[in-house]
Amino acid sequence: MKKVDNQTNNHSSLYCAIFGHNFQVSKKITYHVKEYKCCNCKKEMTTNSNGNLTELTPKFREINLVLERIHNNKLIRLSRQRIDYPQFKMTS
Repeated sequence: MKKVDNQTNNHSSLYCAIFGHNFQVSKKITYHVKEYKCCNCKKEMTTNSNGNLTELTPKFREINLVLERIHNNKLIRLSRQRIDYPQFKMTS
């Protein structure tokens, strides 16, 4: 059974080596940071601090988890502020 899995993985990685990866967004961390996964070989990438794609290592995975938590807390805090303090327009 493992041979079949290895063969499909070899074909997928060969396809990616020839034609390039087909990355699709697998998870949105913030507005600018996302995680990507190749449809063929299942390779995972993420955007780094410069906006370039880097391989998703355990270190980057942990950074993304913390960043996502901070981002979600900020969105919750901002939505509460908008509800608690409605903006009034000045009319003349």
